[in-house]
Amino acid sequence: MPVYYADHAWLGGDAVVAGVVIEVTGEVITDVRVEAGGPPPGAVRLRGVTIPGLANAHSHAFHRALRGRTQRDRGTFWTWREQMYQVAGRLTPDGYLRLATAVYAEMALAGITCVGEFHYLHHDTEGRRYSSRNVMGEALIAAAAEAGIRVTLLDTCYLTGGFDVPLAGPQTRFTDLSATAWASRVDDLLDDVTTRGEAAGGPFGGHARVGAAVHSVRAVPADEIGTVAGWSRARGVPLHFHLSEQTAENDASQAAHGRTPAELLADRGAVGPASTAVHATHLTKNDIALLGGAGATVCACPTTERDLADGVGPLRTLADSGAPLSLGSDSHAVIDLFEEARAVELGERLVTLRRGHWPATDLLRAATETGHACLGWPEAGQIRPGAVADLVTLSLDSVRLAGADPAALAESVVFAATAADVREVVATGRHIVSDGRHVLGDVAGLLSAAVAEVVRD
Repeated sequence: MPVYYADHAWLGGDAVVAGVVIEVTGEVITDVRVEAGGPPPGAVRLRGVTIPGLANAHSHAFHRALRGRTQRDRGTFWTWREQMYQVAGRLTPDGYLRLATAVYAEMALAGITCVGEFHYLHHDTEGRRYSSRNVMGEALIAAAAEAGIRVTLLDTCYLTGGFDVPLAGPQTRFTDLSATAWASRVDDLLDDVTTRGEAAGGPFGGHARVGAAVHSVRAVPADEIGTVAGWSRARGVPLHFHLSEQTAENDASQAAHGRTPAELLADRGAVGPASTAVHATHLTKNDIALLGGAGATVCACPTTERDLADGVGPLRTLADSGAPLSLGSDSHAVIDLFEEARAVELGERLVTLRRGHWPATDLLRAATETGHACLGWPEAGQIRPGAVADLVTLSLDSVRLAGADPAALAESVVFAATAADVREVVATGRHIVSDGRHVLGDVAGLLSAAVAEVVRD
């Protein structure tokens, strides 16, 4: 039974606490208590400030291969998308396993202990079905296991290239042709993952769970959205969707249906407390009321949204309306949830010319507890007895955090720390990062090799 002693720890309140003993049995935190007199005999000391494991609620692992490469040209989201499709057209199951393993290990080094993988690379590079029809999703699940983190595979329905626009080129590997066929395939995946989780014997049913996703109202016809939403409700799994990332999507939705994307999704039963709207950048007042009234979570991905010139969403207004906030790194322009968290507040400042919209602890909660909950892991994201044993320790000796005010450590973590300050990571009871080094060793080398397989400049 490992016993950890955190010099400082955030336990979910309004401030960081000094001198915290955390006992772990297997995958579970079994005791948390304050002992300011110093570590008990045999305890593993966590030097710095310890927080719960971070949840990356929105990831496209293969986008990591685009980092830096898409910065050479001007353009918009739509021109960036063409470069993304080129990479999507080159991935094989084995190549995706290597790339995702490296990407998830990079996430672990950044303090991320659970990822929501928004997955739509289902079939081969010609759009043909693999003999094992979930082999690409299984590669992602295996990659998370290799990297030592948990995953919710958000299996994504993707049927069209736009309103009444057929899929073409690399997009053809995304489609199951109908939502009913999508549901049949994902049922097999869910059964396999559930069986393996039960066989694993741990209290949380293994490292992987399955959720559903509607890629967007552009990519799933209105008559098919209800099938995906109904499937997720019947199986009690999360449902995620891209929402109003671009004004062009809103305009096209109005032209095709006389409804905003949020209204269209709500009409088809896709908006509810188990739903997560990713981006939610360009919303009407009614859209905000729909999401907030339903208690749907919103996942902001500020580093991607600013990289793609998407805009700044009404996140404070959404939260005030009843829509909890979670965070994702999406295209992985960077993988750093501390940067995502502070960007929520700093973006709001730029729009309103006013400071102080989000307390630091609210942003930490978005990156931990709320993020895990929207991925179907409500037992994670907190340092408390009975929770998943996820601990992330940031050094206070770096140039960013040196001299931090002990009374304002939460603020220092959110507004000054970066992923590089993470020194220790315990994920589901396993110590996967020690003194800044991942158990897989040279993660940068793994990334370089994996990216080189799929990128040809």
